[in-house]
Amino acid sequence: MKQLLSKITLWATALGLFSATLTAEMLDVEKTELKFGFIKLTDCAPIVIAKEKGFFSEEGLQVEVIAQPNWKTLLDNVISGNLDGAHMLSGQPIAATIGFGTKAHIITAFTMDLNGNGITVSNAIWEAMQENDWDLDVDQPEHPISADALKPIVEEKLIAGEKLQMGMVFPVSTHNYELRYWLAASGIHPGMYTTTDIGGRTDAEVELSVTPPPMMPATLEAGNIQGYCVGEPWNQQAVAKGIGVPVTSNYDIWKNNPEKVFGVTYKWAQENPQTHLAVVKALIRAGKWLDATDENGVLVNREEAARILSRPDYVGADYDVIKNSMTGYFYFQKTDKRPMPDFNVFFKYYCTYPWYSDGIWFLTQMRRWGQITEAKPAEWYFETAKEVYKPAVYLEAAKLLLAEGNIDEADIPWDTDGYKAPTSDFIDGILYDAKDPIGYLNSHDIGNKD
Repeated sequence: MKQLLSKITLWATALGLFSATLTAEMLDVEKTELKFGFIKLTDCAPIVIAKEKGFFSEEGLQVEVIAQPNWKTLLDNVISGNLDGAHMLSGQPIAATIGFGTKAHIITAFTMDLNGNGITVSNAIWEAMQENDWDLDVDQPEHPISADALKPIVEEKLIAGEKLQMGMVFPVSTHNYELRYWLAASGIHPGMYTTTDIGGRTDAEVELSVTPPPMMPATLEAGNIQGYCVGEPWNQQAVAKGIGVPVTSNYDIWKNNPEKVFGVTYKWAQENPQTHLAVVKALIRAGKWLDATDENGVLVNREEAARILSRPDYVGADYDVIKNSMTGYFYFQKTDKRPMPDFNVFFKYYCTYPWYSDGIWFLTQMRRWGQITEAKPAEWYFETAKEVYKPAVYLEAAKLLLAEGNIDEADIPWDTDGYKAPTSDFIDGILYDAKDPIGYLNSHDIGNKD
């Protein structure tokens, strides 16, 4: 009977007889009270906005959004059932499913955002980079900035028996792989993971360590690290405090790269399929709200989003700091404010679709740096991505939203095979074709080859 009512309501909504809210409530959700985890970063925005703008409640869901102290605790709480789902690093569902670190089958049917990270170095390192490359010693140096000017600094420290210390947020984070990619593109070896070296420091010329995102600026200021890769607002915080300089964003390392996903356990998704659909529907609507623009292409909801995120129960950073990147600008230095309308992307470019090709890129990086210890055939990459990424759930949610009038048909890549077109939009210009993961892996000078 419930299914019949849903069909009738969808038909009636199409004719303008019922509201989209009533349609949403027709989903026979198995669980109405949910707890979602997040880390204090601006890219938790889709979960926060889905709650604060009522998109969850319009699906009949009461959602509690709970900050987590670090990525490991967040994942553990999802696996244990203390959380129903969470804002996750793109690498977390993949790593857990293949058994790197914690073993658990985690899936995603929703990508939360593109871009959003930066690499920041201390003032002292930036000054040394400027001495190595005079083109950097201007108020607005040309971007992208590679690690070429960093290499002599790394070499000098090695001769002195030291290593440059840099922070990243988690071993399977985008930040770890982006920082490694940026360093390796300039011939700096960031180290290998082995069966006996879970810290990934074998053969390293730069030592990378884990630091929780909100602690990055303080750790840099204390001199315990000389640089880091993190999401916002913690690069802009370094500029605001005058303690460091963001030298590049991940947009320049890999244009429109996937950053976070919404993750749940496979078991939870099997037990709560209608609830999962309702959650994905609300998140899609939140992404669209975040990327809404006026006729001039100006983001119209980001200031409101920044104010919400600045609350202590969410990101808890100053509104003015969060506002920088969220409203389409980024400070590399106080003298270098640049328009970056795509620094945070939450909906356009088919951002929210769970692309198999995204998952395969992370698998290639896990293999490149030794987190996957043995060579795998190309088919393994394809099948593993399908275990984790669930576009069928996304498309089912999108069909409901389309029928309700909450999205447009052009918003969704309905007919894709799940693979983005090959791209060379990387800082080293190397072509990534997800349908040839072995070829891509072997195209790099530093790292494993199969």
